[in-house]
Amino acid sequence: MDALKSGRGFQPSLAEVVFRNSQLCYPVVLLFAFIISAGIHSIVTSKTEEEVVAPTIKGPGGKPLPFTKRRREHHDIQAPFVHNGDVAKTVFQYLSAGLVLSFVANGAAIALHAVSARGVKGEVGDWWCDEQRIVYVAGSAFFYVYVLITLFDWEHSPNIVHFITWVLGLGGEIVVLLSFALIVTGSRYSTLGAQDPIPKQTDGLDRWDLVDLSIGGVRILIVTIMVFTYAALTTRKCIKEKQRYDEEASHSDSDESSPLLNGSHPNYHTGSNRGNDRRLPRTDSGFGSENGAGEAGCQQRDAEAAFYRPQKLPHKTWFEYCRGYSVFFPYLWPANSLKLQGIILVCFVLVLLQRFVNIAVPAQMGRVTDALEPKDGVFKMPWMQVGLLVLYKLLQGPSGLLGSLRSILWIPVSQHTYRALTTAAFEHVHSLSLDFHLGKRTGEVLSALNKGASINQFLEQTTFQVVPMLIDLFIAIIFFYVKFGPMYALFVSVITFYYLFLTIRMAATRADQRRDMVNADREEEAVKNDSITSYETVKYFNAEKYEFARYRNAILNFQAAEAKVTFGMNHMNMCQSMVFMCGFLVIMMTCAYQVSQGTRTLGEFVSLITYLGQLQGPLNFFGTFYRTIQQAMISGERLLELFKIQPSVIDGPDVQDLASCSGHLKWNNVGFSYDKRRPALHDLSFECKPGTTTAFVGESGGGKSTVFRLMFRYYNCQEGSIQMDGHDVKDLTIDSVRRFIGVVPQDTILFNETLMYNLKYANPNATEEDVYDACRAAAIHDRILSFPDGYATKVGERGLRLSGGEKQRVAIARTILKNPQIIMLDEATSALDGETEQKIQSKLISGNFGEGRTLLIIAHRLSTITHADQIIVLHAGTMVEKGTHQELLALGGRYASMWEKHCRAERAAEHALRATLKAQKLLSRANLSRDDDHSDGDSMASSAILQTGLKSPTAGTSTPDNESDTTSHGGTSSHSDDDSSASVSGSEGTLHDEASDDSHEEDNHNSAYDPRIAAIQPIAGRRDNSQPLSASYASRSGLSSSYSLPRRVRAST
Repeated sequence: MDALKSGRGFQPSLAEVVFRNSQLCYPVVLLFAFIISAGIHSIVTSKTEEEVVAPTIKGPGGKPLPFTKRRREHHDIQAPFVHNGDVAKTVFQYLSAGLVLSFVANGAAIALHAVSARGVKGEVGDWWCDEQRIVYVAGSAFFYVYVLITLFDWEHSPNIVHFITWVLGLGGEIVVLLSFALIVTGSRYSTLGAQDPIPKQTDGLDRWDLVDLSIGGVRILIVTIMVFTYAALTTRKCIKEKQRYDEEASHSDSDESSPLLNGSHPNYHTGSNRGNDRRLPRTDSGFGSENGAGEAGCQQRDAEAAFYRPQKLPHKTWFEYCRGYSVFFPYLWPANSLKLQGIILVCFVLVLLQRFVNIAVPAQMGRVTDALEPKDGVFKMPWMQVGLLVLYKLLQGPSGLLGSLRSILWIPVSQHTYRALTTAAFEHVHSLSLDFHLGKRTGEVLSALNKGASINQFLEQTTFQVVPMLIDLFIAIIFFYVKFGPMYALFVSVITFYYLFLTIRMAATRADQRRDMVNADREEEAVKNDSITSYETVKYFNAEKYEFARYRNAILNFQAAEAKVTFGMNHMNMCQSMVFMCGFLVIMMTCAYQVSQGTRTLGEFVSLITYLGQLQGPLNFFGTFYRTIQQAMISGERLLELFKIQPSVIDGPDVQDLASCSGHLKWNNVGFSYDKRRPALHDLSFECKPGTTTAFVGESGGGKSTVFRLMFRYYNCQEGSIQMDGHDVKDLTIDSVRRFIGVVPQDTILFNETLMYNLKYANPNATEEDVYDACRAAAIHDRILSFPDGYATKVGERGLRLSGGEKQRVAIARTILKNPQIIMLDEATSALDGETEQKIQSKLISGNFGEGRTLLIIAHRLSTITHADQIIVLHAGTMVEKGTHQELLALGGRYASMWEKHCRAERAAEHALRATLKAQKLLSRANLSRDDDHSDGDSMASSAILQTGLKSPTAGTSTPDNESDTTSHGGTSSHSDDDSSASVSGSEGTLHDEASDDSHEEDNHNSAYDPRIAAIQPIAGRRDNSQPLSASYASRSGLSSSYSLPRRVRAST
């Protein structure tokens, strides 16, 4: 088509002005409209499909947590976002392809017109269209190609974004076609590309005008069909869906409010799941009337409850990522430091100066080139121009003066952001409740915590590299438009847009591969952590080869995933280079041709090439950065998921500190369950007065440990109330409640530090003398002094260098140092011998430390709790009996049955003792000495005698009080129960009988059975017939070592 170019002496008409400007603005307006509407659509549909609910509590340091999500209701669906079917989608794809072909036809018509007019000389020379026409045809063609791609790529297309684009395109096409028709039918007409305007040469339209008008009319028809078809289909679809939703709404209201399949089981998998895995809203406030965390404390122990790596992380939109990652901003912004805020402001100013330098360098390069050209045959050195170029080059780039200064200034800001984020994550994990820590996988949590550096790197790169890069690209387009014209601006825009689109598109398709690689890396770390932590278990089962193979397979899985990512990255680099070099070639050839024709100077050509080369840097960086940002965001997903997890037990809004505590406890109809289908406690009521001892007994799983967890406020009861000194514990701060409670757990975990550090952990202000007194009370002081390094002995990972009994006594001493008013012993002396246990309990109960303190005990060894003021028998979470030892025996119920079993075991031990004594007598009569025990014949004879059901003679030998735990402190540990502590002697490995050889005074017991006698171990090493009790026997029975066997036992031998 012939388009106008008004020349000297002619005033352009309104139609000519509109035609020129509409052609320039048409592709630009459509592109920006598409991007803006797509962004808004992404935000709005994100809220529509997953309505967000503000969290009810704050994160670490009072910072806000990210939004959680709830199930979408039917009435939430809005009409503009209803999607059409596949048939309609195919129709729009064909129509959009026809729209692209119409612009291709325009380009072909221009090329044919130029070829047919070539060589036909006239006043205007060779014909060619102007730059506005090239921008309109080429720019629109590239834009509609992208729209066509989205119709294939987007899952729900066409949508409102396409509809808005088509409506604007229809309006633009009508304006362009009408203004062109007015021009070609007017009285004045000039040929585009001509040097001077010419009068219209013919009275009618030429064939090229008819071709352009016809193509324009067909294009308008296509766009009109697309607009009205989409509007009709969408209206029809909305009416049908509204009718269906109205029918569903007429049913029971419970159908709308009912939870999803897993809605009643809160879990820790907080990703943006769809369908039946979507989370319910948190309707609790964190401090409900019954449970401080609503139902969070009663979670089902399933796979979802643990912090495990999910099999497949969901895809998220950019808005979901931004909304999620915005939770990190309060931790990163130095709100309390004006100095750091000033540094940030200065860094932003330096970034803007760098943008100016990036424009100045290629422009100055062109000036230097033009200045070096001879003028009138005389060469002159352009000192000023060269000096400015050198100065600009010194300031340019990340390694230039401005970039280096910005990096130096940013160091304290970067350290602040890393410190704030990592410490917040660490504090957040510690703030989570016990239910999280019982289900977590330690390797996964540690891997998530290590991602703080990735988040910091991501935010820093976004601030100082991505944003400046986008500014550089925007400025480059403006620079080319002003300096070289709209055609060059179009070339740069197309290169930039499709380079970025290709990068994002290819990287997005490989997001799953990169996520698999990250997950494989986490799995490798988890396997390594689990295997090293479980070192002893591996050795117990000779499973080294299995662990080596498991770790090797984890590495192979990671490397396989890494290879896929590397291959995809190199493939993307090749495609990026192809796109850029094609555009670079077109621009360079065009400018070189114009230089050869004299329309461009050599300096302009140099500036153009320089700027293009400079533009390649930001584009290449974007390709690299997009992979980096994708890696950082995927790595940070788990840290974000960790931040989203909220503690199930928190302080309410009006709680108060418990200033003092006398130890008066009262439970009123307490009910609690981990899983609603199976209650852990039901209607439990009891009272513990200050200074009393309460013992809890019952079978495993009866609810004893749950009582301690509720008392320590690891959980909140869901029914009833727990009172401490008349205050409901939910009305008291968690810290103040725990401050007055000391716990000695059954499984003691110690820090990998010295004994003194672990002991002072309960009270850092305690003096060494206080520590020694506490250790004496726990019967561990002398044992510690026997170690080569004494109290400076390192206990190893989790205290593994100590035996079970030693760890328990350290835990008891640590609790004594805490000086609590309420003491809870959870099988705290299970690894101790009876005598040591009696000594410790006597000091805890009747000693100075135990005076006036409330003591709660969980015990399976009934002989250790006969002194308790009340014994509570739990069965299936319910209290079935309560009373003192004598009262419960007289009741003849479950406790009496347990005591009978306990006594029966003691009778069996007594029979074993008698058999042992008979065996000793036979060995003595046969004149078998200890030195002959290892001979062949004698060993056979003794084994024949001992096969009557006796244990090995050394199996039950006992050690004295302070030597009951045998431990090697040279780097390895020997674990043995204190009540069966046969020791291994040096390298010879001989067993020594460490039973006490002290003389014992016989008491005058009658022949009746004494229930205090506990499990009796064989004492094969004794030759005397008086048979006083060994230390082990006395300790098991709860008696002193001077207690002798009843006469009936001695007489039977």
